[in-house]
Amino acid sequence: MGGAVTEAQRDDEAPDWLSAAELGMWQAFRNGSTCDLRANDPLADDPMAARSWGPERTVRARVVALLLLSGPGALPGRVAALKLRGVQITGELNLSGGTVAPYVEMNGCRFDRELRLPECRFTTLRLVGCSIPRLEAARLHTEGDLHLPRCRVENGVRLTDAQIGTDLLINQIVIGRDRRGKSLLADGLAVAQDLQAELIETHGEISLRGAKVGVSLSLRGSRLSNPYGKLALNAPQLTVERTLYLTPAGLSSQTYGNTTPPYGIGRGVGNTPARGVRMQRFECLGGIRLDDGRFGDAIDLQDARFTLENDQQLSLRRIQTPELRFLCERPERGKVVLSGAKIVTLVDKSTSWPGPGQLSMGGFAYEVLVPVGHFPLARRLEWVTAATTEYAPEPYERLAAVKRNSGEDSEAREVLLTKQRRRRETLPLAGKVWGVLQDWTVAYGYRPGRAALWMAVLWAAGTLAFSRYDPQPIKADEHPQWSAPLYALDLLVPVINLGQDGYWLLTGVWQWAAAGLILLGWILATTVAAGASRLLRRG
Repeated sequence: MGGAVTEAQRDDEAPDWLSAAELGMWQAFRNGSTCDLRANDPLADDPMAARSWGPERTVRARVVALLLLSGPGALPGRVAALKLRGVQITGELNLSGGTVAPYVEMNGCRFDRELRLPECRFTTLRLVGCSIPRLEAARLHTEGDLHLPRCRVENGVRLTDAQIGTDLLINQIVIGRDRRGKSLLADGLAVAQDLQAELIETHGEISLRGAKVGVSLSLRGSRLSNPYGKLALNAPQLTVERTLYLTPAGLSSQTYGNTTPPYGIGRGVGNTPARGVRMQRFECLGGIRLDDGRFGDAIDLQDARFTLENDQQLSLRRIQTPELRFLCERPERGKVVLSGAKIVTLVDKSTSWPGPGQLSMGGFAYEVLVPVGHFPLARRLEWVTAATTEYAPEPYERLAAVKRNSGEDSEAREVLLTKQRRRRETLPLAGKVWGVLQDWTVAYGYRPGRAALWMAVLWAAGTLAFSRYDPQPIKADEHPQWSAPLYALDLLVPVINLGQDGYWLLTGVWQWAAAGLILLGWILATTVAAGASRLLRRG
């Protein structure tokens, strides 16, 4: 029962210490065919079930390692490959630091001990629907794909600093947590193309610190849960060249039966699903941290559901992306943080944003607003107010600039007027009184039509008053004919001389009335001029 293999055995025959199942695996390896040890009974073939598998379906891990690291050559005209179906691997399969040249695919297999692949090199590795106590694969390197769909890993997966040559596909995987509370520890992971993690289920923290994905990262329809810590997804400094999807996925009747990529996952999210396809939304029980992330196309949160505790956050601090689709379900608790984020286009719904105290947007920069559904200006102002429990001018000025750039100048003025009203709340009593007066009379200058109306009212009042007065001229031989309307208008309109002011001698209360009209005229005319200037500057 020794482990050594002679040159003759490598070339011609299997060692005589192999069991019948191992001998069949050995011959299938040389032939490049599949070693299928299934019982053709769905219950008996389920690797996740408690029912044990007999010796006729069992191979030793050291025999598998022998085949992969120094196995026999292929038969003439064949390519050696390890393809197992319905096989139980006993003992710890340890390929640490090794180079595995053959293609490896295991379907519906069961490992009774940890699978260790740190610093191992593969061409392509596919483990489909397998039961694995733990996968340890730090610094794993593959030239092609790494597939782990529909697997169940009880004690976590470690892919720290792993490098995947093409796609990493872990659709429908179920991952428990390790001793440190991590389900998937993949800090520094590099995936050359797509990372597909659709319809997965995790019961600890997913850590993707500094990970890089060459195309898109899809968590469509996944359910992340970490009741043991603050974060269910911890991915600061994540780089995704295209789009991060936290959106629904389709579950078709073939989802669990397809054994070829993409393993029956329903696609085309956002379109009407086909008959027989059920949509499952992305759900997260615990905080999400995407701080300082870079996303080349978009972050899509359509219909996502976040269940947060009061001390947990959906944190998007300082992210950069051309588009943020904030179309999720409103979080009941916790906080949404967008401080320092830089977005070109913000696509959002009024019903997605949390209320006061649950939103932080200090330094949040965006250039275009694309509301989905009914999102009136009043609700948009409530959105800004919710993010500024203490007065801050920047969110209002940002919103006003975006409105103005999109040609909605009247709404931009309304935003700035709301800003002045919020600012007034922070002023001392004298400032509040003066602010109320400005608001009531001329709306801080943001409604110039009101100032023009006040000028018309004052002109009428001045005309009525001065029509009852017969002033004496300053110089008896140098004065125009007295006209109460022209005199009142000459006092109200500064700079322009209508030929009445300066020729009449006023005394007593009439002198004070004239001074009041002059003062109010300057204030109102300046307001009207400022409003007209803003209108002319638009565009």
